[in-house]
Amino acid sequence: MRQTATASPPGAVPSPQPTASVEGTVFSVILAISFCHLLNDMMQSLLPAIYPGLKSELNLSFGQIGMITLVYQITASILQPLVGLYADKRPTPMALPGGTLFSLAGLAVLSVAHVYPLVLLGAALLGVGSSVFHPESSRVARMASGGRHGLAQSMFQVGGNAGQALGPLAAALVVVRWGQSSLAFFALLALLSGAILWNVATWYRHHGLARLKIGRGAGHVELPRGDAARGISILLALIFSKYVYLASLTSYFTFYLIHRFGVSVQNAQFHLFAFLAAVAVGTVVGGPLGDRFGRKYVIWCSILGALPFTLLLPYASLFWTGPLTVIIGLILASAFPAIVVFAQELVPGKVGMISGLFFGFSFGMGGLGAAVLGWIADREGIEAVYQICAFLPAIGLLTAFLPTMEKKR
Repeated sequence: MRQTATASPPGAVPSPQPTASVEGTVFSVILAISFCHLLNDMMQSLLPAIYPGLKSELNLSFGQIGMITLVYQITASILQPLVGLYADKRPTPMALPGGTLFSLAGLAVLSVAHVYPLVLLGAALLGVGSSVFHPESSRVARMASGGRHGLAQSMFQVGGNAGQALGPLAAALVVVRWGQSSLAFFALLALLSGAILWNVATWYRHHGLARLKIGRGAGHVELPRGDAARGISILLALIFSKYVYLASLTSYFTFYLIHRFGVSVQNAQFHLFAFLAAVAVGTVVGGPLGDRFGRKYVIWCSILGALPFTLLLPYASLFWTGPLTVIIGLILASAFPAIVVFAQELVPGKVGMISGLFFGFSFGMGGLGAAVLGWIADREGIEAVYQICAFLPAIGLLTAFLPTMEKKR
């Protein structure tokens, strides 16, 4: 992660270099945080894998299982904007490797937790680790972007998507076979992540802050506070529609396929994998398209563009269900990088707070959406979930009220 800079005395923090030295995209840094995002989200997704074992061993009710998820979601979502706000005011590069210690501690506690309070403590520690990682890493992605903010956010986010997809696979191969104690092995991945993030934090301190300071305000349109607040509210509404719909597929799609079409569990998992792969591809594509054509256009196409396909899905045959879900995954996933960067441009200088707010809100909406949709599935049937959720992308019409953010190049 080297970067050309004027030589400085040992231990000194280099002064900001001329603009030419801060304009290039530092792909080594972006790839490093993307890989750490993969490790982080894979570790986070291991928590649900131990629920069946915990339920039988500790004789837990579904309500107590739900409380574990709630504790995790609160620490993993509500804390994120607070961590980001603090980082905006007092940048702390070493928080990146430091945050991995919470994840390590959480997995270590969960691997030996045989009483309910310890399980809650492990879930909380795991959530805190995620809260520290996401806003700070998103700041680093912007620092290293060299102005290609959408590309940097896409590369960062796709690491998380890959981690979420690998988590269930790791759970099936290791946790299901070796049990709860095998989580201690995955805790070692936190050490690997911490070592990588230590190098990222060193670059952050010596180069990233200077790049962020020079880039701040460049090409931005100053908006009245009311317009910025309206824009943020609209973007959060779009995140709500996107992540509740995605929760319907990630949480219940296999049940839907088995119930409606009578497919095997294995076949249903293949369909889910195809959808998750499409989400990863869509995430990679969305950011660069936003850089090239404008983020508002990408948001328009991504959220509202999925509507015809979501309306068709509840009535499609098995043959067409697979292609439809792949198209929906591709289109919907392309929105998130564009939404995050658009929000960062609405509130210049608050990269950490905005990143924490949107990552935290997406976590929270995903968890809350899964809970509400599960209640609907119990009362009305699994098919009703997709008939109701089909209309969620219509919220994309609110994009018309977003302010226009033109950049002078």
